[in-house]
Amino acid sequence: MSTDDTSRFVRLRVEMVVEVGDAEKLTGAALARIAEDAQMPAEERTHAEAAVKEDGAEALAYLVDPFDLVSQVPGVELTQASWSSETVDYDPDSPDWDPDEDDGDEDDDV
Repeated sequence: MSTDDTSRFVRLRVEMVVEVGDAEKLTGAALARIAEDAQMPAEERTHAEAAVKEDGAEALAYLVDPFDLVSQVPGVELTQASWSSETVDYDPDSPDWDPDEDDGDEDDDV
């Protein structure tokens, strides 16, 4: 690819920490989303439901869709996306959670 071809692509990194105040509501919403997915094979559905019931982070991952983040942005089309979620010990006073901390990635000059 030439520089002109690759310059059209932008890697957008987003890191968020969310607080789950109602795990049952989160799990219920994720199970509803899974149930609504008519294209999900039965075996995958069974696995997804078990994962969501066991782990709130999995439930959140089923509800967050990167396409939703950019679908209304003019002139932008989602080319590729991956995401994950995990339960973390969060301490807002810890320097490890400094939102302004430079992660050392020099490609973040946006």
